[in-house]
Amino acid sequence: MKLKRYEQETIINFNAQDQIATLYTRDPAVMRKVDALVIDYPDTFKCIGETDIDKTYEMPKSVVTYRKPRRISDERRSQLQKIMGNINKL
Repeated sequence: MKLKRYEQETIINFNAQDQIATLYTRDPAVMRKVDALVIDYPDTFKCIGETDIDKTYEMPKSVVTYRKPRRISDERRSQLQKIMGNINKL
């Protein structure tokens, strides 16, 4: 069953008391990424439920991170575009 884009949600749930976070997703891209983590780090990431359209995972809430947006100057962005342009020509 193919879901519409707005139906492909991801929800991360945890509270201040518990050390475990639960991730529920219907997004195939998120599933692929977290499935890779489950394979590479089975002691940290666990798939605890799945259906044909969704999966639920558990992980320590310490692996859920928040990051600042990356800031790149216009000059640096131009440099990176030129570098990638040269790489793509190969």
